[in-house]
Amino acid sequence: MTPRALIAGTGGYLPALVLDNDSLAARHGLDTSDAWIRERTGIRQRHIAAPGEMASDLAAAAARAALEQAGAEAAEVDGIIVATATPDAAFPSTAARVQAKLGVTRGFAFDLAAACTGFVYALSVADAMIRAGQARNVLVIGAEVFSRILDWTDRTTCVLFGDGAGAVLLRASTEAEVGRGLLSCHLHADGRFGDLLHLEGHPGVVRMNGREVFRHAVSKLASAVDEALQANGLSKGDVAWLVPHQANLRIIEAMGRKLDLPPERVVVAVDRHANTSAASIPLALAEATRDGRIARGDLVLMEAIGGGLTWGAALARI
Repeated sequence: MTPRALIAGTGGYLPALVLDNDSLAARHGLDTSDAWIRERTGIRQRHIAAPGEMASDLAAAAARAALEQAGAEAAEVDGIIVATATPDAAFPSTAARVQAKLGVTRGFAFDLAAACTGFVYALSVADAMIRAGQARNVLVIGAEVFSRILDWTDRTTCVLFGDGAGAVLLRASTEAEVGRGLLSCHLHADGRFGDLLHLEGHPGVVRMNGREVFRHAVSKLASAVDEALQANGLSKGDVAWLVPHQANLRIIEAMGRKLDLPPERVVVAVDRHANTSAASIPLALAEATRDGRIARGDLVLMEAIGGGLTWGAALARI
């Protein structure tokens, strides 16, 4: 039997500093307000990493939580994949630093760069490695410190992002667990639209054409969702939960309507986390599995779009 990758544990970590919209405006002298930000994005606050707190610190904390929930030891980990646009350094990889912080001394560790879609991309890679028999236990982590790459004078971007990390431990399934796990992942990119959301200069700050990104988001995410359902012979009525990338509440609500899901079946964290890029899906997933909303056997749809442009969707039965 070809093993399937089960989501055996989830974990998340958010930095201690919480910055609400009014505090953000006052701190950076921005011509904006809580009402302006909420109306356009749904965001009311975000977490900001402390000085010296790196992506690997956030990632390691989230990974420890995922391992604990899965009842697994660090020694069981065969590999670590960190999806991040804000690595500690060009090299060694953030994943290698996480490996050291967890005390893992074997297996592989590497970073993956696909911006906000990074976690879905990383899930796909880890799933393929488990199916191929290359690994049995893989930590897949999204970790970001976007506060380090923002232009704090640009209200069109700096109000959107926050810092955080989310992780899952993927474990190869057994015969007794047939039907559960990742069903499929569907990945896309179109570099022609790379300038719509990119890092400008060196070390770089985020620049975005929000109107155009929004326009692409709804159509491309809808297409990826349809692709995932059709590939598995499922309909939108089979989906129990939508765990979307947490970029903008209007996009999240549009995708919920696309699936005919009531609002209470769409996991929303953007109001409290803002856009944590590759960390946003695993953070939301960890929250909803740990508070009991998402239960064993539920069919969960995850989707994201980010710089590249990259986009994709993944289906998993928990």
